[in-house]
Amino acid sequence: MNNLRRIDLNLLLTLHALLLEKHVSRAALRLHKSQPAVSHALAHLRVLFDDPLLVRRAGGMELTARASALLQPLADALGQLGALLDPPRFDAAHTQRTFRLGMSDYGARLLLPGLVRRLRSVAPGVDLLVSQASRESMLADVLDGELDVALGVFAERPVHELRQHSLFVERFVCLADASSLPASGILDLPAWLARPHVLVAMRASHDNEIERALQRQGLERRVTVLLPHWSLAPELIAGTDLILTVARRSVAGLGDDARLRIFEPPLAIDPFDFRMIWHARRERDPAHRWLRQLIGEVTEVPAPVPSS
Repeated sequence: MNNLRRIDLNLLLTLHALLLEKHVSRAALRLHKSQPAVSHALAHLRVLFDDPLLVRRAGGMELTARASALLQPLADALGQLGALLDPPRFDAAHTQRTFRLGMSDYGARLLLPGLVRRLRSVAPGVDLLVSQASRESMLADVLDGELDVALGVFAERPVHELRQHSLFVERFVCLADASSLPASGILDLPAWLARPHVLVAMRASHDNEIERALQRQGLERRVTVLLPHWSLAPELIAGTDLILTVARRSVAGLGDDARLRIFEPPLAIDPFDFRMIWHARRERDPAHRWLRQLIGEVTEVPAPVPSS
């Protein structure tokens, strides 16, 4: 360690140029320095290493045995220093990496088709491991390093180790069998409350936007079917009197199904932010930043406007 105090990076760069060029003038050109400056540095280096480093032989200069031994370790050391000081680079087309994502069935349907298509096009070496869990479990997995990114509806202020970004604001719509609705194609609040409902949630709970909207008015609804995922829900609606109230992007593409009708809820339900959560330690990881940007681009595609 004491020897390190006797040398600076400029001397090491000069030594590397001298060892490669075996010539003071050419080393000076490589370094964009004057020949006297490089000659002075060589004199200093000879004292420092207690070795002539370059010696004249048959009209030229050759490396001493000590200088030859220094060449590769010096090149490696300078390369490592460069990697330490320069920002790391990420080449999506050639990287081999696995990202672990946590999201609900809603998030998977919304995000994965577009994301996977983009990955296969621009980063075929990137693999995805996707899991589903409760909001609390996903946040815990991000904290523990088990997930790279969690996507869903989370608290406004996660713990300070986590970072978040709102991808879009979502609102709710209702889905019902078209033949079970009045000619207007909608239900007023009393009729809506009188119907049995389907709830899509990981577990039965009153802690969701729909139940909170009802509680504000002192109202209750009857949940007849509780599902942990939404994909089956539309098939349960057709031919029944059930009502499904879900995020509007969940029913994108169902507007052409003549059996079903999408309409606005008869009560005010707060919209929600669909967020992306990651750990602060991954903030500057170039591959992670690239993935977050790609997710943002995929989710910028507007959702279809539901039919009335």
